[in-house]
Amino acid sequence: MSENLKRAEIIVDGVVQGVGFRYFVIRKAQKLKLNGYVQNLFSGEVLTVVEGEIFLIEELFNDIRIGPSHASVNKCNIKWLDYKNEFTNFEVRY
Repeated sequence: MSENLKRAEIIVDGVVQGVGFRYFVIRKAQKLKLNGYVQNLFSGEVLTVVEGEIFLIEELFNDIRIGPSHASVNKCNIKWLDYKNEFTNFEVRY
């Protein structure tokens, strides 16, 4: 297994629900060929769990920090974890 493969959990806070944020993330992640999922949390935050090459996850993280035009990101945290090869695609979870 490549040491460049990682897993990350990204939590975004702000005006990030009801503004197309999850679909913004899924488009970006699929374009980067990353695997995982994005999901709204009851707290009003959005969680993204993603696996792939570190530099591609960092690129996704930079896009998420900006978000789509109708979103307003107040806080964005990333937690790096060991790669598990758990996913075969990127999806929205409900």
